[in-house]
Order: sequence, then C-alpha cells, then structure tokens
Amino acid sequence: MSEIEKRLAALNLELPPAPPAGGVYHPVLIIDKMLYVSGQGPSRKDGSLVKGKLGMDLNVEEGYLTARQVGLTMLSTIREHADLSSIHRLVKTFGMVNSVSSFHDQPAVINGFSDLMVELWGEDLGKGVRSAVGMMLPGNIAVEIEAVFQLK
Repeated sequence: MSEIEKRLAALNLELPPAPPAGGVYHPVLIIDKMLYVSGQGPSRKDGSLVKGKLGMDLNVEEGYLTARQVGLTMLSTIREHADLSSIHRLVKTFGMVNSVSSFHDQPAVINGFSDLMVELWGEDLGKGVRSAVGMMLPGNIAVEIEAVFQLK
C-alpha cells in the first residue's frame, strides 16, 4: 500500500468511482514528468454529482466539502491512469466555483481541495500555485477543479 493510500485510510477517506470522460478529451495526460488532470466534478460514492450554486443553493462550508470531494474524485481518476505513489507534488490547481455574481468566497471553497492535498502530501509538496474563480459550470455542478502534478 502506497503512502498516499495509507494516508487516505488513516483519514478514513474513500475514493468514489472514477467518472467516465464527459467529452472528447483525456481525463489524465502524462507528458515527461508532468501529470495533467482534466476538470473533475464532485462525484459521490454512488456516482451522483453535487450540484447547485454557491451563494444560492450552497454555503461556503458546503462548498468547501464539495471541493474536498472533487479532490477525492480526482485521486480516483488519477489512480485509473497512473500509480498514486508516482506523484511527487502538486504543481497547479485551477478551481472553478459555480456561484452567483454576489458570491465572493471562491478561494474559501477551493481551500477544501487544497487542504486535502496538504493533508496527503504535506505542507511543501501538497501546496502548489492556484487560481479560484466563479463561473457557470456544466450540469450545474457546484465545483470543478483541474490540476497539474509533478511525477517522481
């Protein structure tokens, strides 16, 4: 069992099933020592998605937990295409929050993803550069995140 798998177990976290690609793209692409992950939504264990707009249907705490769930979905997707133990560090996070125009706490929502990465890889390797923006998302999903990881 890899260190990441051990940390997931210690945190009592289960990965949901990896979702199928929702279009014409690669869910994960590895070039040289970089692993690129296409935008991931918040899949639950039963495969359903967390939907709604922040600032209308969901509050910041619910959004934070949703972004954390996106992190688990992303790990599941990565595990379908690569060994989680091959990841050295998180490089970049692009977090998209489905929010009303008056909602301004997108960074606090994306912290759910970022905090999970730090819990799994540590303060230095689990924290990368990041953007957190508000927008309309397909299917009314609450949060979508794409990321880039460096491989060992």
